[in-house]
Amino acid sequence: MTRSITTHVDDERVETTTGRCPDCETDTVVSDPDRGERVCADCGLVVDDEPIDYGPEWRAFTAREHEDRARVGAPLTEAMHDRGLTTTIDWRNRDANGHSMSAEKQGQLHRLRVWQERIRTKNAGERNLKYALSEIDRMSSALGLPRSVKETASVIYRRALDRDLIRGRSIEGVATSALYTACREEGIPRSLEEVTAVARVDQREIGRTYRYIADELDINLEPTNPRQFVPRFCSELEVSTEVETRAVEIIEETTALGLHSGKSPTGYAAAAIYAAGLLCEETIPQRAVAKTANTTVVTVRNRYREQLKAIDAAPPAT
Repeated sequence: MTRSITTHVDDERVETTTGRCPDCETDTVVSDPDRGERVCADCGLVVDDEPIDYGPEWRAFTAREHEDRARVGAPLTEAMHDRGLTTTIDWRNRDANGHSMSAEKQGQLHRLRVWQERIRTKNAGERNLKYALSEIDRMSSALGLPRSVKETASVIYRRALDRDLIRGRSIEGVATSALYTACREEGIPRSLEEVTAVARVDQREIGRTYRYIADELDINLEPTNPRQFVPRFCSELEVSTEVETRAVEIIEETTALGLHSGKSPTGYAAAAIYAAGLLCEETIPQRAVAKTANTTVVTVRNRYREQLKAIDAAPPAT
């Protein structure tokens, strides 16, 4: 049996295979994938010039071409209760040639689909997982979250299910808490209020379950930095880059003083944007800022005054 390692000879990428040259009986044979040859590094004997290519016979130059020409199934995913390994019967009543099937065949396919759906979940645990992951998928779509967050949330829920942390709690509550935890872990700025808006449980239950799950699974999360919300809020408010940059500077200066401790990160970010608008002489209505951050005008007003006082700045006189 041979062992291969990658090396470089004459600035070319080659593969060194531990083997024996049939001519000089040295232990090193160099494999050059560009030329398709295996050559002895000492005597120069070409050991093999027709290696077997175990790759596909087709070539792809774009990601779309690679996806269209590949003849393998979808990758494994934690976002499905069976990790995407089961077979799915197509809903279109057509054969392999695209011809419509008879009424009798369509009835058979319908019964097959029904039984296929039934046997995908063989016990209560899998039914629980299937419903929870569908909830995570629904909320992820509503919040516009990337696939990585959905996968992370699915893993967290699976861990909670394996540890029997679901007992005595609603499936929706644990699923929503897992999604909120995944957002925090992945650094995706979504507030508890935003997650609650698309959930089927109230905010108090989500917060309570989130703390319980994080504690039981030893998930240590840093406090949310208000800076994470600034780009999204500025994009929705359509403010200038100057205001966004100044808002980030305000947050960095005031958080270094500990002014953000105990305050809502979304309200704090909204106040920084409003304060930056005043300093840059750009009009941003308080009501619009508060609505974007899903907070109150009073919160924005109080926080921006505290921030300007902390950095010893005052808005231009009008």
